[in-house]
Amino acid sequence: MTALRFLALDTETARRYQAGGLDANGQTPERQISGGGGVPCRHCLRQIPEGMPFLILAHRPFPQAQPYAEVGPIFLCADPCERHPESARLPDMFADMDSLIVRGYGHDERIVYGTGGVVEAPAIEARARELLEREDIAFVHLRSARNNCYQGRVERA
Repeated sequence: MTALRFLALDTETARRYQAGGLDANGQTPERQISGGGGVPCRHCLRQIPEGMPFLILAHRPFPQAQPYAEVGPIFLCADPCERHPESARLPDMFADMDSLIVRGYGHDERIVYGTGGVVEAPAIEARARELLEREDIAFVHLRSARNNCYQGRVERA
């Protein structure tokens, strides 16, 4: 059975954005104040508490622009936060969601057609494992089922 590794946004990228670095659209991240739930930080993988500042920015979780390198909005704590540790289990923040899009990408960092779908939270680990057992799948992205926003990445452990 394929062992999994769930990954939050890396600290170097988070710190660059938190320091005012430009996002994937060349814009400075927007600063907002959290109204409570529904503002998940992609670095610490926690909901940003009510009254706390956070960033909204366009993120491309790929090293280079290409047709399949999706760009979309993400939230981050405005102040430095601790990265969620790599985990063999689905992080609690994702387990608390109803469902996510689970999609496989090839070694060329392009979508592998037929791999994407909306998966209910209890089945996400099994679906990610199933995809990563295929040799043509290099990694899996987790995305919001409602808004298609990038949530995290899954790799072979």
